[in-house]
Amino acid sequence: MVEQPSRRRPIIDLLEVSKSYQNGSLHVDALRGVSAQIGQGEYVAIMGPSGSGKSTLMHILGCLDVPTSGTYRLAGIDVSGMSESELAEVRNRRIGFVFQQFNLLPSMSACRNVELPLLYGGVGKRIRRERAIKALEEVGLGDRIEHRPSQLSGGQQQRVAIARALVGEPSLVLADEPTGNLDSKSAEEVLSLMERLHGSGRTIVLITHDQEVASRASRMLRIRDGQLLHETVSAGTGAV
Repeated sequence: MVEQPSRRRPIIDLLEVSKSYQNGSLHVDALRGVSAQIGQGEYVAIMGPSGSGKSTLMHILGCLDVPTSGTYRLAGIDVSGMSESELAEVRNRRIGFVFQQFNLLPSMSACRNVELPLLYGGVGKRIRRERAIKALEEVGLGDRIEHRPSQLSGGQQQRVAIARALVGEPSLVLADEPTGNLDSKSAEEVLSLMERLHGSGRTIVLITHDQEVASRASRMLRIRDGQLLHETVSAGTGAV
């Protein structure tokens, strides 16, 4: 178990978080007493092999699930026992997601894809477009706003997905294996972008099984068998 008090105001505060599942007669302890803090503006990688519990932890951090026991505070709000509708509201307001699969709608332009979270949030058309263009410019795609996903490379599609995660100005950007579907050049572009976003003050949590990817973060938490084992201060380019 690792508990690392942050010198910064914590965005993520986990205290003895456990998650268990019952699959027929089989009882699975996916997380076992996980405690950790991640401060505002940090760039942290959570690394572990398949079956380590990192996906379960990601679902809890992203308010896609709740712990069986323990406490999770996101930006000071206890979300541990929230209902589905309450969790959905927190996700929409406070978390930007980036997934291995880009999850872009093929019939829509890059700008329209980035607008979607704002559309669901009831933001007006003009403001949606202005904010989407600004987010695309932030990820270096200001000249691709009307391109559809099929007209973009894999790395560019992932940058559109990152812009979509940023457009709502979330407290937390949660990236799940964001380079998993990319070639090495595109992966480097995405990781460099993550470092620039961190440098501008964004809070980023990256979930990965890849040591090289994890080493680019400022801090690395290792998970195995549902427990955080230890943490490493990275010497990578993302270090502070």
